[in-house]
Amino acid sequence: MVNEKKLVALCTSRVYDPQIHGYIERLNKLMRAQGYSLLIFAINSDIYWEEDRPAAEKYVFDLLPYDDLDAVIIMNEKIKSRKIAQKVINASILHDVPVIIADGNYYNTSCINFDYEKGFEQIVRHMIETHKVKRPLMMAGQPDNDFSNQRIEVFKKVLSENNIEYNDSMLSYGYFWADPCKIAMKEVLSRDTLPDAIICANDLMAITATEMLIDAGYKVPEDIIVSGFDGYDGIFFNSPKIASVSCDIIHMADATAEVALEAIKDGKTHNRDIIPVLIPNESCGCPDHLEHPQLLSNWFKESFSRNNDDNRVLKRLSAFMLNSNTIGEMVSHLDCYKTDNILVAVDRRIFDEDSNYFTSDDTNDNPSVFTVIYDSDFPEKYKKDTFTLNFSRGRTGGNIMAPMLKNRILELTESGFPLIFNALDYMGKAFGFVCYYFRDFNISNYTNTMNATNTIGNGIGGYVNLRYQRSLLEKMDEMYLRDSLTGIYNRIGFRNTFDKLIESGEFKDETVTVIMSDMDGLKYINDNFGHIEGDSAIVTVANALSNSLPENSIPSRIGGDELFAVIFGVVDPEEIIKRINSFLDMYNASSGKPYKVSTSCGFISTTLTDDFDISQALKQADEIMYAEKKRKKA
Repeated sequence: MVNEKKLVALCTSRVYDPQIHGYIERLNKLMRAQGYSLLIFAINSDIYWEEDRPAAEKYVFDLLPYDDLDAVIIMNEKIKSRKIAQKVINASILHDVPVIIADGNYYNTSCINFDYEKGFEQIVRHMIETHKVKRPLMMAGQPDNDFSNQRIEVFKKVLSENNIEYNDSMLSYGYFWADPCKIAMKEVLSRDTLPDAIICANDLMAITATEMLIDAGYKVPEDIIVSGFDGYDGIFFNSPKIASVSCDIIHMADATAEVALEAIKDGKTHNRDIIPVLIPNESCGCPDHLEHPQLLSNWFKESFSRNNDDNRVLKRLSAFMLNSNTIGEMVSHLDCYKTDNILVAVDRRIFDEDSNYFTSDDTNDNPSVFTVIYDSDFPEKYKKDTFTLNFSRGRTGGNIMAPMLKNRILELTESGFPLIFNALDYMGKAFGFVCYYFRDFNISNYTNTMNATNTIGNGIGGYVNLRYQRSLLEKMDEMYLRDSLTGIYNRIGFRNTFDKLIESGEFKDETVTVIMSDMDGLKYINDNFGHIEGDSAIVTVANALSNSLPENSIPSRIGGDELFAVIFGVVDPEEIIKRINSFLDMYNASSGKPYKVSTSCGFISTTLTDDFDISQALKQADEIMYAEKKRKKA
């Protein structure tokens, strides 16, 4: 709880999946009725159980604000990573936050599970006992998989109880997936005697087996009956509709809310088993069955949404962000109808031009310092010409409930709808998050989150990367155009800068002054005190020149101890030379050097017309300077 707000975090994936969307809607309704707000931390792609790839989007699970949470719910079968789940569990226990596992088993947590064994037994008995099957074939998952082996044992048990002798020809392996199932079905179809029923360990294999049978000229269910398992939404759109067992997501949501409220109240663990529901259907010869029409409607909407024009809009948005010249311009492009109801926060360090955030290892060693760069409720703050970065000095450690964000996030929970968090990443490195605060349960909005998150991540990351590259090029240009000893322009740098000003016509027909400077006694310093001291003296004279010049001046070094400056506009060159000599006098008085640094100067002033010749002007100023040097020696 924080500021009297009761918060529950849900860790899941693919919020746009109709079943997960239905679960979220139901869970939010039940928790909201008890005064709790739902914060959803979601990934958009599968990580898989044993996979250890560095998926940057799993960074979203590092954002959980454990100090402010009343409970954490983990959809174990959706995240599919025991490593991630255990990390969240360990952090929750450390902060004394109860954890509820939906579809999984972990120590010291409340666990809610479907009784898959009893559920699969229902469909096997229905096929064999109701439809009097005598030659069944089971399409199992992969060998040595716990779920697959459990279902094989159920299959054998029901056969035995119905006096059907099991043999190895009754078992094929479809690996829970379409392509391996096709290979297994080709072998089955090549047999002299076909089974009278194919009992599949999941719905995807049942759909695949049905398609293969129909393509081979057989009728389902007239020639062969087929069943699946899980209650996948696609079974209701197949022809024929597939008989299955529903692991009802709505029942899971009901049990989750019930267990979460109990765990919050007494701090103890509570376990629940949910019995799946048999769905007789057309593929086994039963009348057609339709379950949860709204979920099925959402399934259709979500599938359709993937092929609409939104991707074109988001692709163009990403291109605009990439090609922006300033941070404000880049952020302003987020004001788009496909990015409504979002808050974007990034690690402020991504805007550091002195290092590349996405290739530097240093950024991994320190906690994130989030700054909000966009909030669609206040688009006027993020216009091209008004946007300013609001950096918070408090380090957040990646916590979304840092002071700069807490009040806004708590304000957003008042809508009654859940907040959805996705991690932002670029080049495999997470750098912030998007918070979606939809004020409805429109599944098209939920579907948009995956593409919108990818677009925003690529847009910001690409802009930062290009900005860093431009910064490097500018620094390289400066190195190429600047004298390495004094830091003022070299010959090439002077020529480039001078030519650009001439081409602009900004100072045409105005006064232009050229001052030449040649150091006094450089050979004496080099011979008696070394070339390092000689270089130091040259730098001192260059500083004296640069610090004595007004604006609209170009100080440069020709080579050796010869320096010059071109000044545009009306000035008093004699006053400038006095400032140069005064600067050197002050230096000599305090340097403690065994020698004095001085320079001789000459100048000319003329008008910047089309006939102005910089080479001739430098020559004239040089002659006057040498006359001054001779006068000093005399």
